[in-house]
Amino acid sequence: MEKIYQYLPQEFVTFVLVTLFSLLIGLSQRRISLKREGETTLFGTDRTFTFIGILGYLLYILDPREFRLFLGGGAVLGVLLALNYYVKQTRHHVFGVTTIVIALITYCLAPIVITQPSWFYVMVVVVVLLLTELKHTFTELAQRMKNDEMIILAKFLAISGIILPMLPDQALIPGISLTPYSVWLATVVVSGISYLSYLLRRYVFRESGILVSGIVGGLYSSTATISVLARKSREASAGEAPEYAAAMLMAISMMFLRFLILTGIFSREVLAVVYPYLLLMSAVSALVAWWLHRRRGAQVGSTADETDTGNPLEFKVALIFALLFVVFTLLTHYTLLYAGTGGLTVLSFLSGVSDITPFILNLLQGTGNVDVPLVAACSLQAIVSNIAVNLAYALFFAGRRNALSRWAWRGFGVVIGANVVLLAVFYLL
Repeated sequence: MEKIYQYLPQEFVTFVLVTLFSLLIGLSQRRISLKREGETTLFGTDRTFTFIGILGYLLYILDPREFRLFLGGGAVLGVLLALNYYVKQTRHHVFGVTTIVIALITYCLAPIVITQPSWFYVMVVVVVLLLTELKHTFTELAQRMKNDEMIILAKFLAISGIILPMLPDQALIPGISLTPYSVWLATVVVSGISYLSYLLRRYVFRESGILVSGIVGGLYSSTATISVLARKSREASAGEAPEYAAAMLMAISMMFLRFLILTGIFSREVLAVVYPYLLLMSAVSALVAWWLHRRRGAQVGSTADETDTGNPLEFKVALIFALLFVVFTLLTHYTLLYAGTGGLTVLSFLSGVSDITPFILNLLQGTGNVDVPLVAACSLQAIVSNIAVNLAYALFFAGRRNALSRWAWRGFGVVIGANVVLLAVFYLL
């Protein structure tokens, strides 16, 4: 935007911008106010907001040093807005002050446009327009929120903004790169991704079908999602079994993307080595899931409530994750010390029996002082092992006579086989 000043006078450009932004805000506010309050209590039309913006611009440039004219105009506008609010409150029992705040923001557009960079004042206008238009959306959102929703958000802010900065970044055990800060940082990052998945499942894909539930659940925990889907498949018909298997494989596909994100956050060096394999594994899982999805029978309904794995930000869950992180750090250190890289390879396969996230994050943060190629190899091996364990969970929770078993063997078998081939290619290259 600043380049325009090379061709046009700055005063002309800023005047046009202030006028245009004020008109847009006025149009948006007028439309919303007419729906909510009606013509009798309306403070002004779209032209009123435009003139407020122009007035603020004129008074600002006429006294650019002391700002007495601008402050005086703001005081007069505040009195007029107060009188309007008094009339609405006493005669029409309308108590909202949104219009007053928006009018004052419109009056302040001139100094913002003149003194601030273009991205900032455009952001201000965009936020005002969005918040004005999304009033009913926020109302519906508030009605759908659980009683403890703000408590969940407060927990996330507490573990990320209060506890994390207070922890020391000093080694707990001599010779092992394990600090309270690194342990809790891994916990915060994983909790953040889990919380995002929870919000998507709760508010965006609330009425979603089986397949979308697998996609969103995979961001949180593929193992938990697969276990829930397998239990629900007991009540499904044989024609719905391919859809449940497809949802499980979509959870696996999202698991690869989740580890891709975690790898990018904690180790760019490992990401440069491992990202093609993670993307290919995710694509293979998604393709097999799509193949199964095309073979479903009856239309599958919504299962949002059934696949809801609950609040991901319980402090006990965070403490368990932190404990697992410490355990895997010690296991990695002493495995390398007494069994070498071969022992770490075995440990990577064994870690798939439990939650592999602490093990992989431990390697990514360098707490075991492991070389990048070995970190990448162990991460891939742990993921493949975990997929095999997830297949066992799916078969166990679905039951022996469930039609899901046949489709799960097919889908997971193809994915595991493809991943083993890719892992062999990784070692050869």
